[in-house]
Amino acid sequence: MNDLVIETRDLTKKYGSFTAVDALNLSIKQGEIFGLLGPNGAGKTTTILMLLGLTEPTSGTVNVLGVDPSRDPLGVKARVGYMPDQVGFYDELTAWENLMYIAKLNGIPRQEAYKRIDAVLQRVGLHKLSEKRVGTFSRGMRQRLGVADVLIKQPKVIIMDEPTQGLDPEGAHEFLDMIRSLRKEEGITLLLSSHLLHQVQETCDRVGLFHRGKMVLEGSVDELARRILGGAYRIQIEVDQSTPKIEAALQSLPGAVKVSLPRANVYEIEAQNDLRTEALSAAISAGGRIIRLSMEMQSLDAIYTQYFKEVEHVSA
Repeated sequence: MNDLVIETRDLTKKYGSFTAVDALNLSIKQGEIFGLLGPNGAGKTTTILMLLGLTEPTSGTVNVLGVDPSRDPLGVKARVGYMPDQVGFYDELTAWENLMYIAKLNGIPRQEAYKRIDAVLQRVGLHKLSEKRVGTFSRGMRQRLGVADVLIKQPKVIIMDEPTQGLDPEGAHEFLDMIRSLRKEEGITLLLSSHLLHQVQETCDRVGLFHRGKMVLEGSVDELARRILGGAYRIQIEVDQSTPKIEAALQSLPGAVKVSLPRANVYEIEAQNDLRTEALSAAISAGGRIIRLSMEMQSLDAIYTQYFKEVEHVSA
């Protein structure tokens, strides 16, 4: 059974001689949170516009929930929620009135609209502010109302463009928690476009890195770390005294990519797998007395930086 909800094949968009999106092959599964990464002008927004049927591709194919957006844009809009980076509302209307207006635009019967509005306001934590004018809302409250806006039509897929931009750290954390709960509790597939790498790593199952119209990397953070950095895990072992015997024992571990001594008596192992147990045993067998053992995942920021460093090196 095909569980893909978004699929593109050689999707291309040109504006004259400029290629905004170049032969994009993208597959997103049902219930997945997929992150689109890349600098401004990399092709992320143009890709989103083609997925929504808001601009036609120059060539290639695109399928969203079994529908071709260029042939049936209204069919896609009926089942896909879109939240831009700046969500527009009527400031003089209350949160409830804004949502009722959206419900009418989507042809939702009045009695059903009442139920859905109450449910989505409760869902995003704005039920106590339903009669408050939106013009008085903070940025975070407007973003929550934006989620309520797209949930009104009960979409199968939600596309968000820079949803946490302008939010303080606490507000961004709460918003990302809400995004994850949409997938977990309601099975909604989410496509998240952002340049905030740590937030994408915290939230997304897989990511795609755009560069000059092409998607140059795709996969989970673990997969990309192995491909670009050589290892997905960074393990540190602090011993009472460093010796060549301990270093040799750690270097011989299967899956250890690199062993270094960044500071006195602390060994750092970059590994393809979680080797904490094996590293601990090897260090003890080599005569080391363990003071501390820790591990961290490689960051998306490190992957991003290393990739562009290699690109610049090749281009030089």
